[in-house]
Order: sequence, then C-alpha cells, then structure tokens
Amino acid sequence: MADVENGEADLLYFPPKAIQNEAHVQSMDQYREMYKRSVEDPAGFWGDIAKQYHWESPQTGEFLNYNFDYTKGPISIKWLEGAKTNICYNAVDRHVENGHGDKIAFYWEGNDPDDHGKITYRELRAKVCKFANVLKNLGVQKGDRVAIYMPMILEISVAMLACARIGAIHSIVFGGFSSESLADRIQDAKCRFLLTADGVWRGAKLLNLKDISDEAIVKCHQHGHEVEKCVVVRHLSPFEEQVVEGDGDCVEEPPAKRPARQLRIRWHHDRDLWWHELMEKASDECDIVWMDAEDPLFMLYTSGSTGKPKGVLHTVGGYMIYSSTTFKYVFDYHPDDIYWCTADVGWITGHTYVTYGPLINCATGIIFEGTPFYPDAGRFWAIVEKYKVTKFYTAPTAIRAIMRYGDGFVTKYDRSSLKVLGTVGEPINPEAWLWYYNVVGNKQCAVVDTFWQTETGGHVLTPLPGATPTKPGSATFPFFGIVPHILSEDGKEVEDEGEGYLVFSQPWPGMMRTVYGSHERFETTYFKKFPGFYTTGDGARRDKDGYIWVTGRIDDMVNVSGHLLSTAEIESALVEHKAVTEAAVVSHPHTIKGECTYCFVTLKEGYEFTDELEIELKRMVRTKIGPFAEPDFIQNAPGLPKTRSGKIMRRILRKVAVGNRDIGDVTTLADESVVDLLFELRPEKV
Repeated sequence: MADVENGEADLLYFPPKAIQNEAHVQSMDQYREMYKRSVEDPAGFWGDIAKQYHWESPQTGEFLNYNFDYTKGPISIKWLEGAKTNICYNAVDRHVENGHGDKIAFYWEGNDPDDHGKITYRELRAKVCKFANVLKNLGVQKGDRVAIYMPMILEISVAMLACARIGAIHSIVFGGFSSESLADRIQDAKCRFLLTADGVWRGAKLLNLKDISDEAIVKCHQHGHEVEKCVVVRHLSPFEEQVVEGDGDCVEEPPAKRPARQLRIRWHHDRDLWWHELMEKASDECDIVWMDAEDPLFMLYTSGSTGKPKGVLHTVGGYMIYSSTTFKYVFDYHPDDIYWCTADVGWITGHTYVTYGPLINCATGIIFEGTPFYPDAGRFWAIVEKYKVTKFYTAPTAIRAIMRYGDGFVTKYDRSSLKVLGTVGEPINPEAWLWYYNVVGNKQCAVVDTFWQTETGGHVLTPLPGATPTKPGSATFPFFGIVPHILSEDGKEVEDEGEGYLVFSQPWPGMMRTVYGSHERFETTYFKKFPGFYTTGDGARRDKDGYIWVTGRIDDMVNVSGHLLSTAEIESALVEHKAVTEAAVVSHPHTIKGECTYCFVTLKEGYEFTDELEIELKRMVRTKIGPFAEPDFIQNAPGLPKTRSGKIMRRILRKVAVGNRDIGDVTTLADESVVDLLFELRPEKV
C-alpha cells in the first residue's frame, strides 16, 4: 500500500478525481495562488470573502491592525474595526430571508437509535428568537456572560445562537466536567446565568447534569459569587413530577424502554426555571442586536500550564468569516451535502464545525448525543447510512477505538455517500489514517487531517480535499492567511527540513483576541517566548517535500483524546489528597487516546502506596476536573529527580514512564540515586 519509513506512511495519496472535479480548489497551483494573495494582501483577500455576509454598517477603522511583538507595545489584533454585524443573523435569518427556510438545519440523533428529530432553518429561527426573548426577560443584556452546561441536544445550539443574537457572551462548559470545574469557569467568567438540562444518557449510563449544576452553584456561593437563574431543559421525558413545597426534590422517571432507574433532581423555586415553560410564553420574533466586529462573541475555557483554566475570548466579525471559510474549503461544502461532525459543542470543534461554520454556509448538519459504541460499535456508520452523510469529521481517538472491533462493524453499512473524511483533536498516526482511508472511505474519499486549537478558532494547517496530495499523519500545508514557521529553542528559523516550535507570524481573522480578564496572561502564554510570533505550544517538523507534521505538545500540557489537559492542574488535584506531599505528571503513549497521563506521587510520612490509595487518587482527579482527566498510571515516587535549584526534571520522568533507561546527562541532579529507585518502583502493568 504505502512506503513506511520511521513509522510514517510516506506515499502520496492524491485527491479522488470525482471530488477534485467539483471542488472549490481543484489544484495545488490554484491553492498556491489563493494562499499567496491571502498572506500578501489579507485585507483584499478577506475583504472579498466578507462581502458574502451581511454587514449592517461598513468598517470605520482599518481592515487589519495588529501587533505581535510585545517589545513594541501591547499585543493587539483587530479586524474590520467598526463594522456592524451579527453572527446569528448571518447563520439563520439570512438563509430564511433568501428562501431556504424549509431546508433542514440539523438532524438530531439521540443516545438511543429510536430517539431522533430534525429542525429547519425557519423553525430554528423561531426557537432562537423565543429563547433570546427568554434571556432578555431574565435580565440578560449585551456583554453579560451566560454559562451553558448541556448535552448534545438541539437546545445547546439554540442557546448559543440566542446569546449571539442579543450580544450576550456564551461560555459553554463541556458536560463531562465536574461540578468543581464548572464552578471555576462560572466564577472566572462572572456568569450570573446558567443553562443546563435535567440529565443525559451516555450509552447505558445516566448522568444527572442538574445535580452537578446545583453543586457548582453552591461552590460559587461559597466563594462569594451568585448564580441568579438556572434554566433547565427537560430532556429526559416523558416522566412524572413530584414537587415538594419550597425547595425540594423533583422526581423524574426515564422512559420504560430504558433501564429502570430513577433520576432525582433538586428544584429551587426561587432560582430554577424550566426551559419549556419559559419558551411557551415567549414571542418568536426578536430584534437583532448589531455588534461591532471586535465585540466579544464567546469565551471557551482551555487548560492552562499554570493549572488555572484560561478563558479564550473570540470576537464576532473575524470568527464569523474564518469559521465559515474554513468549513467551506476544508470540507469542500456544497449545498446538497449532509455534513456530520461528531464533536461535542462543549469543545471548540463543536462551536466552529457543528454550529457556526455549517450554519453560516446554510449546511445541513447532524447533532449526535450518543457514543460510537452504543448500542454497538457500528453506530457511526449506521448514522452515515441513515442520512447518506457526505462529509464526516471525527477524532483519531474514536478511529483507533473503533479499529479494535474489526472491519465488520464498518463494512456492514453503506458508506458510498461519503466524500470527505476529516480528523481533529490530535495528530493521527499513519496506521489509523490508512484504516480510515481504506476501510471507512473504501479508498474513494479524501482525508483531511486538520490541525488547530481553541485559540485559533478554526483550521490552520490542513489539506484541501480537491487539491492537496496527502501523506498519512501529516497536516500538510497552511490554510489561507496562515504563515507558519518552525523555530529552534533559541528562536532561530529552521529552514527546509527540521523540527522545532510551531509558530505563526501573522494574524488570521478567527484567532483569539485575549484571555478573559487577563490580557497579560494572553501575552505571556502566546507571545513572549518568541517576540513577533504567536506560539502554539506544539512542536512540528517539516519534511523534504515541505509537508508539516505536528509532533505534539512542547509545554506542560497533555493531549488526551483531543482534550488538552494541564499537568499542573492534575498535580494540583493529586496533592489535595491528605497522603500526598508532591506530584509530577507527564505524558505517556496510549494506543487509543494517543497520549495519557502518567503520575508520580510522593507520599507523606506514615502513608503507604496501596491499590486503595491509587483508586482514591484517580477518583480525586475525576472529582476535581472530570472523568476524561482520570490518570491511566500512578506510580509511587519516594523522591523526584530535581536539579540543585529544586526544579523537577520532567525529561527524566518521561523516560521512566516508558521504561527507557537512556536518560542522558544527570549530572545536574541533586540526587542521582532517585532515578534508579523510580525505575525499580515502575509498575509492572505499564
């Protein structure tokens, strides 16, 4: 099939002719021409694209004004200053007014295959207007932050669009986060309003989201922050209510077809409100609040290397242009496509490529509540067959997990509608890429391996399906407007072939503008290491053909199943246990997740490292952060390898984690004997 060198498939896979012939970009020459203009004349390139959308009034300032060099003043990025628009209008109203009101905006697939629904653009507009009026009636105004903690149901997209319609800033928190993580994000954003649901089924497991929300609200109160109103979607219906006088319990019974379990939720009458009751009373007409292009649209928290999550802030105009343009070109979207991104809206992929990007292009998308393995490992492909999906976007973690079940769960379903297969979240290994191409795509699809971040707003390195010859595992080349560089540790440009830090030297419309409440942190995190460049925190190498391969995180972060986790945040959770005096966390290769966390813990005098303690420590991380952050490995570490100045040498810990005794120079260690001890105590099960 492919020449494999150093574990990477080096053979070029050219765009399928059927895709190339209808593509927006049909050749590398066309790509290079468009790319050249996008970086040499960004105002002209993006200005022409901006004409496709509605602007209530034109820009009054410069089209692009920026400073990437903190030595020359504050970091600043501004696009289309003074122009007025609204992303909700461009994503919904514009299409209804242009005669597409009856087009399906979303199909919805529930956790159970029997649960499904759909909504047209006209129906979506009515629901968005109704909920925008609900928010206004609750006192939400332009600039207010609204926290959203929901499962993958239609209401999550309705909620974010309603916020955008009236100029409120939505802050969505992934439904897998713990109450403590939710509380931290509500407090940091100073959200007075929380939108959630009663509960959700994930496979055969029932999760009480309202309970987690209640716990988060209590934690906020304990820290002096009040959540005024909590709006709850009744998702687990039909059921009977039993309301106790005053603050009490509301008992919900799941449908009979599900396991006989009872979900009990607390109801606080002075704070909690049912979504459906509010919607019944609301008008389905709501005026648009016109926003400056540089007004905030949303904030989304990502783990920080300090352990404190940071609120990545995106603005209206630039994000609107970039999310829609990357969607159009990277998935080669056409009006008759059925597009499916499997990501949760709680992550940036769900923001950009479930909701905003597709809707601005008047696409028909799918919102999926379930998991790839329920009721069996063929669920993805059953949905592809059911809706005749043409463009499919998922994570390498999911691909690797599905591979374990064999080809049969894939090939039993008709996938002939598929044209483009995308991957997102972390670099995909060549073996998984080839399986995706050969088995899922039946060698008929283009594969687009996309690299981007919460901070970038949209794809920054990616193939284009009708133009780019791909190499399995490579993110290939930059998207329009992106100027990548690879720098050495001392900031020197790595020319031609080589490896180093992946950075960008020019802004693009969709990039973040600041960290909410701390512009200094924004500058320090992304711009101070290499003045004049945005630093991604990822490493990359360029091969002899100019292809870029993302090699993973360089900073103190771990990419677990596409979830970026801070090692400091996990360490902080571990040391809260009464038995732990110190902890150090590093990444470890994982066949399914790509990376997992390997934790070293030093215990206080009088405590022993036992299986019970290991279970408690894993539970501690689950409680503090969320189930997806649970460590795979925890090792007893009576001592940690430290320099004489007290700095932990994580380079050595990463070697211990994988059992590699080639640890290099250890002369700077305060106590070299610690290393041998750590190797001796390394668990046999690793």
